[in-house]
Amino acid sequence: MAITLNGTTGITTPDIDSTAGFDGEDLTGDVAAARITGALNATGSAPIYACRAWVNFNGTGTVAIRASGNVSSITDNGTGDYTVNFSTAMPDANYATTLVGTAPVNVQHVMPAICDAIISGGALTYTTTQLRVVFFNPTASSSKSDPQVVCLSVFR
Repeated sequence: MAITLNGTTGITTPDIDSTAGFDGEDLTGDVAAARITGALNATGSAPIYACRAWVNFNGTGTVAIRASGNVSSITDNGTGDYTVNFSTAMPDANYATTLVGTAPVNVQHVMPAICDAIISGGALTYTTTQLRVVFFNPTASSSKSDPQVVCLSVFR
């Protein structure tokens, strides 16, 4: 079962094993998108958008990534203030994020804010290569607070 390159008609491949999700059909045109939709059990005509980056890291003590996708590092800018650095840049800065932080043991709630403009009136750091996130303790005069676990997803 060899792959054959023919100068006039293109590439000929053997059937791909059906356990990989393909049954020997040609993978041309929009077939790949249909396969992905089916694999995700998505219904309806609304488009599906991929998560472009995600990270789970500890926000207390020495900040460290537990697991991630397309995140190269986390910068600890101080209490409750982190910069998430992307391994591969986003196509633009018009992405959407989800952000969750679990409160430290002695704090009832933490409130995330996705920019440094809230703290210092500084420039928004929502770029193609990084994203700055800040967590506040709303029960303590909006002081910043280190969450135990931070989970961030980026969609575009």
